[in-house]
Amino acid sequence: MGIVKISEDMHENLRVASNALSRSINAQAEHWMRIGMLAELHPDLDHSDICRLLIRAEQAGGLDLQQVCALADESQARAGAVQ
Repeated sequence: MGIVKISEDMHENLRVASNALSRSINAQAEHWMRIGMLAELHPDLDHSDICRLLIRAEQAGGLDLQQVCALADESQARAGAVQ
């Protein structure tokens, strides 16, 4: 675990979102980081696709970057086959 320095404005955004979504500030920050990481790795996926990947990863034992990327690649391959 480490310390990440963020701006006061971002901290306030985290505080508001964490209260609204019943998460701790750290849990909210971690959620946004997961979503952002996957959005950068797979820019063609929308938010609902990313959420489905996170749910599948959790069902498979938790968030592992290699596993999540493999699930995303698998999902993209299926989507390409359908089109």
